[in-house]
Amino acid sequence: MEVAVREAGLSPHIKCFAHTLNLASQAGLNVSRVSCLLGRVRKVVAFFHRSATATAVLAEKQKMLEIASHKLIMDVVTRWNSSMDMLERYLEQQAAITAALLSTEVRKNARQLDTLDSNDITDAEEIVNLLKPLKKATTVLSDEKSATLSLIVPLNSMMEQSMTLDEKDSTTIANMKAAILQNLSGRYTEVQDYLLESTALDPRFRSLPHLLPEQREEVFHRLMDKSNQLQQAVEQSEKREGGASDGDPTDAAEKRETTQRVEQEQPPPSKKTALEDLLGATFSKPTVTQSKCRMEVELDVYKKDTSIPLTSCPLKWWKEHAQTYPLLSSLSKAYLTVPATSVPSERVFSTAGDIVNAQRSQLLPENVDMLFFLQKNL
Repeated sequence: MEVAVREAGLSPHIKCFAHTLNLASQAGLNVSRVSCLLGRVRKVVAFFHRSATATAVLAEKQKMLEIASHKLIMDVVTRWNSSMDMLERYLEQQAAITAALLSTEVRKNARQLDTLDSNDITDAEEIVNLLKPLKKATTVLSDEKSATLSLIVPLNSMMEQSMTLDEKDSTTIANMKAAILQNLSGRYTEVQDYLLESTALDPRFRSLPHLLPEQREEVFHRLMDKSNQLQQAVEQSEKREGGASDGDPTDAAEKRETTQRVEQEQPPPSKKTALEDLLGATFSKPTVTQSKCRMEVELDVYKKDTSIPLTSCPLKWWKEHAQTYPLLSSLSKAYLTVPATSVPSERVFSTAGDIVNAQRSQLLPENVDMLFFLQKNL
Protein backbone atom coordinates (compact mmCIF):
# COMPACT_ATOMS: atom_id res chain seq x y z
CA MET A 1 0.00 0.00 0.00
CA GLU A 2 2.81 2.41 0.85
CA VAL A 3 4.51 1.72 -2.49
CA ALA A 4 1.23 2.24 -4.38
CA VAL A 5 0.61 5.58 -2.65
CA ARG A 6 4.17 6.73 -3.30
CA GLU A 7 4.10 5.69 -6.98
CA ALA A 8 0.75 7.45 -7.47
CA GLY A 9 2.13 10.67 -6.00
CA LEU A 10 -0.61 10.84 -3.35
CA SER A 11 0.01 12.62 -0.07
CA PRO A 12 -0.25 12.24 2.85
CA HIS A 13 -0.43 8.48 3.43
CA ILE A 14 -2.71 7.69 6.38
CA LYS A 15 -2.10 4.22 7.79
CA CYS A 16 -5.09 2.01 8.61
CA PHE A 17 -6.16 2.81 12.18
CA ALA A 18 -7.77 -0.61 12.64
CA HIS A 19 -4.38 -2.20 11.93
CA THR A 20 -2.76 0.26 14.36
CA LEU A 21 -5.19 -0.83 17.09
CA ASN A 22 -4.44 -4.46 16.25
CA LEU A 23 -0.70 -3.91 16.71
CA ALA A 24 -1.23 -2.05 20.00
CA SER A 25 -3.53 -4.76 21.33
CA GLN A 26 -1.08 -7.49 20.33
CA ALA A 27 1.63 -5.61 22.25
CA GLY A 28 -0.55 -5.69 25.37
CA LEU A 29 -1.36 -9.38 24.94
CA ASN A 30 2.35 -10.19 24.54
CA VAL A 31 3.10 -9.14 28.13
CA SER A 32 4.58 -12.27 29.73
CA ARG A 33 1.93 -12.74 32.43
CA VAL A 34 -0.93 -12.23 29.91
CA SER A 35 0.69 -14.50 27.35
CA CYS A 36 1.06 -17.33 29.89
CA LEU A 37 -2.55 -16.90 31.03
CA LEU A 38 -3.83 -17.05 27.46
CA GLY A 39 -1.74 -20.17 26.83
CA ARG A 40 -3.33 -21.99 29.75
CA VAL A 41 -6.87 -20.99 28.72
CA ARG A 42 -6.06 -22.04 25.15
CA LYS A 43 -5.08 -25.55 26.32
CA VAL A 44 -8.36 -25.97 28.22
CA VAL A 45 -10.42 -24.80 25.24
CA ALA A 46 -8.46 -27.05 22.87
CA PHE A 47 -9.12 -30.05 25.18
CA PHE A 48 -12.89 -29.52 25.05
CA HIS A 49 -12.80 -29.00 21.27
CA ARG A 50 -10.81 -32.24 20.88
CA SER A 51 -12.82 -34.45 23.25
CA ALA A 52 -16.41 -35.37 22.40
CA THR A 53 -16.88 -36.79 25.90
CA ALA A 54 -15.73 -33.56 27.58
CA THR A 55 -18.00 -31.51 25.30
CA ALA A 56 -21.01 -33.66 26.23
CA VAL A 57 -20.25 -33.38 29.95
CA LEU A 58 -19.82 -29.61 29.63
CA ALA A 59 -23.27 -29.35 28.02
CA GLU A 60 -24.77 -31.32 30.95
CA LYS A 61 -23.10 -29.07 33.51
CA GLN A 62 -24.36 -25.96 31.66
CA LYS A 63 -27.95 -27.18 31.96
CA MET A 64 -27.47 -28.19 35.59
CA LEU A 65 -25.97 -24.82 36.58
CA GLU A 66 -28.39 -22.88 34.33
CA ILE A 67 -25.54 -21.34 32.33
CA ALA A 68 -25.99 -20.33 28.69
CA SER A 69 -25.27 -23.25 26.34
CA HIS A 70 -22.41 -21.57 24.50
CA LYS A 71 -19.44 -23.29 22.92
CA LEU A 72 -15.93 -22.35 24.04
CA ILE A 73 -14.08 -20.03 21.66
CA MET A 74 -10.58 -20.72 20.33
CA ASP A 75 -8.58 -17.62 19.45
CA VAL A 76 -6.90 -16.94 16.09
CA VAL A 77 -3.39 -15.51 15.90
CA THR A 78 -4.26 -12.90 13.25
CA ARG A 79 -7.25 -11.51 15.18
CA TRP A 80 -6.43 -10.02 18.57
CA ASN A 81 -10.09 -9.60 19.54
CA SER A 82 -10.55 -13.38 19.30
CA SER A 83 -8.22 -13.71 22.32
CA MET A 84 -10.47 -11.35 24.25
CA ASP A 85 -13.54 -13.30 23.11
CA MET A 86 -11.87 -16.53 24.25
CA LEU A 87 -11.19 -15.10 27.73
CA GLU A 88 -14.68 -13.60 27.98
CA ARG A 89 -16.36 -16.89 27.05
CA TYR A 90 -14.12 -18.81 29.49
CA LEU A 91 -15.15 -16.49 32.33
CA GLU A 92 -18.82 -16.94 31.40
CA GLN A 93 -18.47 -20.74 31.43
CA GLN A 94 -15.99 -20.95 34.31
CA ALA A 95 -18.29 -22.80 36.75
CA ALA A 96 -19.42 -25.30 34.09
CA ILE A 97 -15.81 -25.88 32.93
CA THR A 98 -14.60 -26.54 36.50
CA ALA A 99 -17.49 -28.93 37.15
CA ALA A 100 -16.87 -30.79 33.90
CA LEU A 101 -13.13 -31.18 34.55
CA LEU A 102 -13.87 -32.61 38.04
CA SER A 103 -16.29 -35.23 36.71
CA THR A 104 -15.13 -38.87 36.72
CA GLU A 105 -15.35 -39.46 32.95
CA VAL A 106 -13.31 -36.34 32.10
CA ARG A 107 -10.85 -36.08 34.99
CA LYS A 108 -8.69 -39.05 33.94
CA ASN A 109 -7.95 -37.43 30.54
CA ALA A 110 -7.51 -33.90 31.88
CA ARG A 111 -4.81 -34.47 34.50
CA GLN A 112 -2.19 -32.44 32.62
CA LEU A 113 -4.43 -29.38 32.24
CA ASP A 114 -3.40 -26.36 34.29
CA THR A 115 -6.69 -24.74 35.31
CA LEU A 116 -7.05 -21.17 36.59
CA ASP A 117 -7.06 -20.21 40.27
CA SER A 118 -8.77 -17.20 41.85
CA ASN A 119 -5.87 -14.82 41.06
CA ASP A 120 -5.89 -15.95 37.43
CA ILE A 121 -9.64 -15.34 37.19
CA THR A 122 -9.23 -11.83 38.63
CA ASP A 123 -6.50 -11.04 36.11
CA ALA A 124 -8.60 -12.41 33.25
CA GLU A 125 -11.56 -10.21 34.25
CA GLU A 126 -9.35 -7.11 34.40
CA ILE A 127 -7.78 -7.92 31.01
CA VAL A 128 -11.21 -8.23 29.39
CA ASN A 129 -12.33 -4.89 30.86
CA LEU A 130 -9.14 -3.20 29.67
CA LEU A 131 -9.53 -4.48 26.12
CA LYS A 132 -13.23 -3.58 25.73
CA PRO A 133 -12.60 0.02 24.50
CA LEU A 134 -10.14 -1.31 21.91
CA LYS A 135 -12.69 -3.84 20.66
CA LYS A 136 -15.42 -1.18 20.42
CA ALA A 137 -13.09 1.12 18.49
CA THR A 138 -12.26 -1.70 16.07
CA THR A 139 -15.99 -2.35 15.58
CA VAL A 140 -16.60 1.34 14.81
CA LEU A 141 -13.81 1.39 12.24
CA SER A 142 -15.08 -1.77 10.59
CA ASP A 143 -18.33 0.02 9.75
CA GLU A 144 -17.49 1.11 6.21
CA LYS A 145 -20.46 3.51 6.02
CA SER A 146 -19.04 6.04 8.48
CA ALA A 147 -15.35 5.28 9.04
CA THR A 148 -13.97 8.62 7.86
CA LEU A 149 -10.53 10.02 8.64
CA SER A 150 -11.97 12.34 11.31
CA LEU A 151 -12.49 9.37 13.65
CA ILE A 152 -8.79 8.74 14.24
CA VAL A 153 -8.03 11.64 16.61
CA PRO A 154 -11.11 11.18 18.89
CA LEU A 155 -10.61 7.41 19.08
CA ASN A 156 -6.88 7.72 19.68
CA SER A 157 -7.51 10.29 22.43
CA MET A 158 -10.04 7.96 24.05
CA MET A 159 -7.50 5.11 23.90
CA GLU A 160 -4.85 7.21 25.64
CA GLN A 161 -7.28 8.19 28.40
CA SER A 162 -8.41 4.60 28.99
CA MET A 163 -4.78 3.44 29.13
CA THR A 164 -3.72 6.03 31.73
CA LEU A 165 -2.05 4.35 34.70
CA ASP A 166 -4.03 4.20 37.95
CA GLU A 167 -2.81 3.49 41.47
CA LYS A 168 -5.39 0.70 41.76
CA ASP A 169 -4.03 -1.14 38.71
CA SER A 170 -2.45 -4.53 39.29
CA THR A 171 1.04 -5.22 37.97
CA THR A 172 -0.38 -7.13 34.98
CA ILE A 173 -2.74 -4.33 33.95
CA ALA A 174 -0.08 -1.65 34.46
CA ASN A 175 2.33 -3.55 32.20
CA MET A 176 -0.38 -4.00 29.57
CA LYS A 177 -1.27 -0.30 29.59
CA ALA A 178 2.38 0.70 29.27
CA ALA A 179 2.91 -1.68 26.33
CA ILE A 180 -0.23 -0.46 24.51
CA LEU A 181 0.58 3.23 25.04
CA GLN A 182 4.16 2.77 23.87
CA ASN A 183 2.96 1.04 20.70
CA LEU A 184 0.35 3.73 19.97
CA SER A 185 2.67 6.70 20.51
CA GLY A 186 4.36 8.13 17.45
CA ARG A 187 2.22 6.29 14.90
CA TYR A 188 0.69 9.45 13.39
CA THR A 189 3.18 12.14 14.37
CA GLU A 190 3.98 13.12 10.78
CA VAL A 191 0.31 13.62 9.83
CA GLN A 192 -0.98 14.93 13.16
CA ASP A 193 -1.91 18.36 11.75
CA TYR A 194 -3.80 16.79 8.86
CA LEU A 195 -5.74 14.54 11.24
CA LEU A 196 -6.65 17.46 13.52
CA GLU A 197 -7.90 19.48 10.56
CA SER A 198 -10.10 16.60 9.40
CA THR A 199 -11.52 16.24 12.92
CA ALA A 200 -12.32 19.96 13.05
CA LEU A 201 -14.20 19.65 9.76
CA ASP A 202 -16.38 16.85 11.13
CA PRO A 203 -19.53 18.51 12.60
CA ARG A 204 -19.63 15.78 15.25
CA PHE A 205 -16.20 16.69 16.70
CA ARG A 206 -15.81 20.37 15.74
CA SER A 207 -15.45 21.45 19.41
CA LEU A 208 -12.07 19.63 19.69
CA PRO A 209 -12.43 19.27 23.49
CA HIS A 210 -9.14 17.37 23.85
CA LEU A 211 -7.13 20.44 22.72
CA LEU A 212 -6.21 23.66 24.51
CA PRO A 213 -7.94 26.87 23.28
CA GLU A 214 -4.81 28.14 21.53
CA GLN A 215 -4.34 24.76 19.82
CA ARG A 216 -7.94 24.84 18.56
CA GLU A 217 -7.46 28.32 17.13
CA GLU A 218 -4.29 27.17 15.40
CA VAL A 219 -6.17 24.31 13.72
CA PHE A 220 -8.94 26.60 12.45
CA HIS A 221 -6.37 29.14 11.29
CA ARG A 222 -4.72 26.47 9.14
CA LEU A 223 -8.12 25.53 7.72
CA MET A 224 -8.75 29.15 6.76
CA ASP A 225 -5.41 29.32 4.93
CA LYS A 226 -6.07 26.06 3.09
CA SER A 227 -9.56 27.17 2.11
CA ASN A 228 -8.14 30.35 0.60
CA GLN A 229 -5.53 28.30 -1.28
CA LEU A 230 -8.27 26.03 -2.59
CA GLN A 231 -10.31 29.02 -3.79
CA GLN A 232 -7.30 30.50 -5.57
CA ALA A 233 -6.59 27.15 -7.27
CA VAL A 234 -10.21 26.94 -8.45
CA GLU A 235 -10.12 30.49 -9.82
CA GLN A 236 -6.85 29.83 -11.67
CA SER A 237 -8.30 26.63 -13.13
CA GLU A 238 -11.38 28.51 -14.34
CA LYS A 239 -9.18 31.17 -15.93
CA ARG A 240 -7.12 28.52 -17.73
CA GLU A 241 -10.27 26.84 -19.02
CA GLY A 242 -11.62 30.19 -20.17
CA GLY A 243 -8.34 31.02 -21.94
CA ALA A 244 -8.29 27.64 -23.66
CA SER A 245 -11.80 28.15 -25.04
CA ASP A 246 -10.77 31.55 -26.53
CA GLY A 247 -8.97 29.72 -29.32
CA ASP A 248 -12.28 28.92 -31.07
CA PRO A 249 -13.10 31.78 -33.52
CA THR A 250 -16.84 31.21 -33.14
CA ASP A 251 -16.64 31.42 -29.34
CA ALA A 252 -14.47 34.54 -29.57
CA ALA A 253 -16.97 36.26 -31.88
CA GLU A 254 -19.85 35.38 -29.57
CA LYS A 255 -17.93 36.74 -26.56
CA ARG A 256 -17.21 40.04 -28.38
CA GLU A 257 -20.89 40.41 -29.30
CA THR A 258 -21.94 39.66 -25.72
CA THR A 259 -19.42 42.15 -24.32
CA GLN A 260 -20.55 44.90 -26.75
CA ARG A 261 -24.22 44.23 -25.92
CA VAL A 262 -23.54 44.37 -22.15
CA GLU A 263 -21.55 47.61 -22.56
CA GLN A 264 -24.39 49.17 -24.57
CA GLU A 265 -27.00 48.12 -22.00
CA GLN A 266 -24.99 49.36 -19.00
CA PRO A 267 -25.80 52.90 -17.79
CA PRO A 268 -22.99 55.47 -17.83
CA PRO A 269 -20.83 55.49 -14.70
CA SER A 270 -22.13 57.75 -11.95
CA LYS A 271 -20.15 60.82 -11.02
CA LYS A 272 -17.91 60.41 -7.97
CA THR A 273 -18.89 62.24 -4.83
CA ALA A 274 -16.45 64.59 -3.15
CA LEU A 275 -15.78 62.07 -0.40
CA GLU A 276 -15.08 59.29 -2.91
CA ASP A 277 -12.81 61.56 -4.87
CA LEU A 278 -10.80 62.43 -1.76
CA LEU A 279 -10.60 59.08 0.08
CA GLY A 280 -11.63 56.46 -2.51
CA ALA A 281 -8.09 55.36 -3.35
CA THR A 282 -7.17 54.91 0.31
CA PHE A 283 -10.28 53.12 1.57
CA SER A 284 -11.27 50.98 -1.43
CA LYS A 285 -12.09 47.31 -0.59
CA PRO A 286 -9.83 44.75 -2.31
CA THR A 287 -11.42 41.47 -3.43
CA VAL A 288 -8.87 39.31 -1.59
CA THR A 289 -9.91 40.83 1.74
CA GLN A 290 -13.55 40.12 0.92
CA SER A 291 -12.70 36.46 0.35
CA LYS A 292 -10.80 36.25 3.64
CA CYS A 293 -13.59 37.99 5.53
CA ARG A 294 -16.10 35.57 4.04
CA MET A 295 -14.01 32.62 5.20
CA GLU A 296 -13.65 34.08 8.70
CA VAL A 297 -17.40 34.57 8.94
CA GLU A 298 -18.02 30.98 7.84
CA LEU A 299 -15.56 29.65 10.41
CA ASP A 300 -17.07 31.71 13.23
CA VAL A 301 -20.60 30.52 12.43
CA TYR A 302 -19.41 26.93 12.02
CA LYS A 303 -17.58 26.90 15.37
CA LYS A 304 -20.64 28.30 17.19
CA ASP A 305 -23.05 25.87 15.50
CA THR A 306 -24.35 22.90 17.51
CA SER A 307 -22.52 19.60 17.06
CA ILE A 308 -24.54 16.86 15.40
CA PRO A 309 -25.20 13.42 17.01
CA LEU A 310 -22.42 10.84 16.79
CA THR A 311 -24.69 8.55 14.79
CA SER A 312 -25.13 11.16 12.01
CA CYS A 313 -23.18 11.07 8.74
CA PRO A 314 -20.82 14.07 8.40
CA LEU A 315 -20.75 13.87 4.59
CA LYS A 316 -24.53 14.01 4.42
CA TRP A 317 -24.51 17.00 6.80
CA TRP A 318 -22.07 18.89 4.58
CA LYS A 319 -24.18 18.14 1.53
CA GLU A 320 -27.24 19.60 3.25
CA HIS A 321 -25.33 22.69 4.49
CA ALA A 322 -23.26 23.39 1.37
CA GLN A 323 -25.08 26.66 0.73
CA THR A 324 -24.56 27.84 4.31
CA TYR A 325 -20.83 27.05 4.22
CA PRO A 326 -19.80 27.16 0.53
CA LEU A 327 -16.06 27.54 1.22
CA LEU A 328 -15.82 25.06 4.10
CA SER A 329 -17.96 22.45 2.34
CA SER A 330 -15.53 22.36 -0.58
CA LEU A 331 -12.63 21.87 1.82
CA SER A 332 -14.44 19.16 3.78
CA LYS A 333 -14.65 16.97 0.67
CA ALA A 334 -10.86 16.85 0.51
CA TYR A 335 -10.65 15.53 4.08
CA LEU A 336 -13.74 13.54 5.05
CA THR A 337 -13.74 11.36 1.93
CA VAL A 338 -10.46 9.79 3.12
CA PRO A 339 -11.14 6.48 4.93
CA ALA A 340 -9.69 5.81 8.37
CA THR A 341 -9.16 2.13 7.62
CA SER A 342 -8.43 -0.21 4.72
CA VAL A 343 -10.97 -2.78 5.99
CA PRO A 344 -13.53 -2.05 3.20
CA SER A 345 -10.94 -2.52 0.45
CA GLU A 346 -9.70 -5.73 2.06
CA ARG A 347 -13.28 -7.00 2.12
CA VAL A 348 -13.44 -6.43 -1.63
CA PHE A 349 -10.46 -8.72 -2.12
CA SER A 350 -12.09 -11.34 0.12
CA THR A 351 -15.30 -11.12 -1.90
CA ALA A 352 -13.30 -11.55 -5.11
CA GLY A 353 -11.84 -14.77 -3.74
CA ASP A 354 -15.34 -16.07 -2.99
CA ILE A 355 -16.70 -15.21 -6.44
CA VAL A 356 -13.76 -16.10 -8.69
CA ASN A 357 -12.51 -19.56 -7.81
CA ALA A 358 -11.41 -22.76 -9.54
CA GLN A 359 -15.00 -23.97 -9.98
CA ARG A 360 -16.08 -20.67 -11.58
CA SER A 361 -13.03 -19.84 -13.67
CA GLN A 362 -15.06 -19.34 -16.87
CA LEU A 363 -16.99 -16.29 -15.61
CA LEU A 364 -16.91 -13.37 -18.02
CA PRO A 365 -15.44 -10.12 -16.64
CA GLU A 366 -18.75 -8.26 -17.02
CA ASN A 367 -20.54 -11.00 -15.07
CA VAL A 368 -17.94 -10.76 -12.30
CA ASP A 369 -18.60 -7.01 -12.14
CA MET A 370 -22.36 -7.56 -11.84
CA LEU A 371 -21.93 -10.23 -9.14
CA PHE A 372 -19.65 -7.87 -7.23
CA PHE A 373 -22.20 -5.08 -7.48
CA LEU A 374 -25.06 -7.27 -6.30
CA GLN A 375 -23.09 -8.67 -3.37
CA LYS A 376 -22.11 -5.19 -2.13
CA ASN A 377 -25.42 -3.42 -2.73
CA LEU A 378 -28.27 -5.88 -2.12
